[in-house]
Amino acid sequence: MREHVAVSRSILAAIAVIVFCFSSPGARAQSPDSGAPATADLAAAAQNPVAAMVSVPFQNNTFFRVGPDNDTANVLNIQPVIPIGVGEWNIITRTIVPVIYLPTVTNSLPEVPDANRNGDHFGLGDINTTAFLSPVSEGMFTWGVGPSISLRTATSGRLGSQKWSAGPSAVGLVIDKPWVAGVLARQLWSFAGKGDREDVNQTLIQPFVNYNLPEGWYLVTSPVITANWSNDSDDAWLVPAGGGVGRVFTVGGQALNAQVQSFYNFERPDGAPEWSLRAQLTFLFPKS
Repeated sequence: MREHVAVSRSILAAIAVIVFCFSSPGARAQSPDSGAPATADLAAAAQNPVAAMVSVPFQNNTFFRVGPDNDTANVLNIQPVIPIGVGEWNIITRTIVPVIYLPTVTNSLPEVPDANRNGDHFGLGDINTTAFLSPVSEGMFTWGVGPSISLRTATSGRLGSQKWSAGPSAVGLVIDKPWVAGVLARQLWSFAGKGDREDVNQTLIQPFVNYNLPEGWYLVTSPVITANWSNDSDDAWLVPAGGGVGRVFTVGGQALNAQVQSFYNFERPDGAPEWSLRAQLTFLFPKS
């Protein structure tokens, strides 16, 4: 219970910080004469998964009405993005480090030993890293392809697959200001790990659409669609719908990108959350 209260408070604190950043008098949009990229250019780069720009997003996802008891779960994804220039190409590394809170489970995850099912769980999940190879391009269309690997790093059997997994990933997008739109896709298959756990065979599809407004504001939708092919066909898909608002701004010379989105899962497996709230704050480090 104490962990649950602590997580709830951290969620509220994260939302409060983002709301404060949106409305703070000290937060301002980049201007063309500030020596930094103009707001529109910075926003487009921040919304591009394969932009040649270092960024560190902190993405907090709160999941509501989870499992048979309609509990609340939380996942904080720390997602550093580091580009490496190689001639006419960029290698964009994107790593996702999930810090997870799951409430007590009563009758799900039957493949997890009973000792790992009872009680709240809080800890590290499986770290995923992807390396996109993307051409250096100033055109409207940008793309990237590369391998993705999921590491067996979870601190509990409930917080990860207990498998090592890998597969291909690809992204393509069009930047036609004020629009930035595209799709990211990834397929993972397990190749090693605990033999008594279900094999990983999962597809992830993330379409994203951003419409940029004046003063660094933008409208956004970027639902994460997944398909677990190890489940029955009528229990495989998680399909959310929703969106939200964001803003690119600076505080004390630090470029930031904050956004809040909400999603309803109109197609979901048994035990999956009914809806979710995503609050994200990204530290941006554009080239001067």
